[in-house]
Amino acid sequence: MAWLTAATGLDLPSLLFCMAMVFVASVIRGFSGFGLSALVVSSISLVLPPAEIVPMTLLLEAAASLRMLPAVRHDLDWKVMGGLLAGAVPAVPAGAWLLASLPDSAMRGVISLLVLGASLMVWRGIVFSRPPGVAAHGATGLVSGGMFGAAAIGGLPVVVYMLAASIPAATTRAVLTLYLMLMGLYGAAVTGAFGLLTVESLWRVALFLPPLFVGVAIGGRKFASAGPDSYRRFTLLLLVLLALAGMARAAFG
Repeated sequence: MAWLTAATGLDLPSLLFCMAMVFVASVIRGFSGFGLSALVVSSISLVLPPAEIVPMTLLLEAAASLRMLPAVRHDLDWKVMGGLLAGAVPAVPAGAWLLASLPDSAMRGVISLLVLGASLMVWRGIVFSRPPGVAAHGATGLVSGGMFGAAAIGGLPVVVYMLAASIPAATTRAVLTLYLMLMGLYGAAVTGAFGLLTVESLWRVALFLPPLFVGVAIGGRKFASAGPDSYRRFTLLLLVLLALAGMARAAFG
């Protein structure tokens, strides 16, 4: 086991904790289509600095989406997808610059506030009075892209937006799956250009892939027999608790 801790830069308890959190987040991701990055970043930031977690999490997000894509591709809404991507692509580098520039404690606080705010918005169940158009898709993508680059949690504003637009659960899950795969790969490349994607990060990703794929498979099977609202309350409560823990860590070290 010594070579694992040397390759990943993590002691054994921290490594096992990270693997457990990736598994839990992956079950939720497979079931609901969201929550992986927010849960992984919020939990693992308790033991690692955000600048090390975000590039790794973006790759995990892409891997989870690739695993899920064949099952959801027929439910895609390409109009929504195009608008989101148009807004998100130029915003990711700005978020990555913020991640590379802010101190660890400040970035933990920023991430925790973003997770807390987005989770509470999902919880409140905001609903638009009329269907949004392409401009609204692009504006949501712009916010999402910045959050992807800074914290790997760009999926949360998209979840808030699609729930508010009353888009069917299957379509929401399909759009999120492809969007998160594309943005995960793009975001990882951008953070790599900022020097944040390291050999240690790649080793961690390799070790986290088995629990990731098992968790996504378990969550996906449950989605086939239950509505996604079954896990939403649990997921949001967990996100709020992790966000509060992250804020405490940022404030008190």
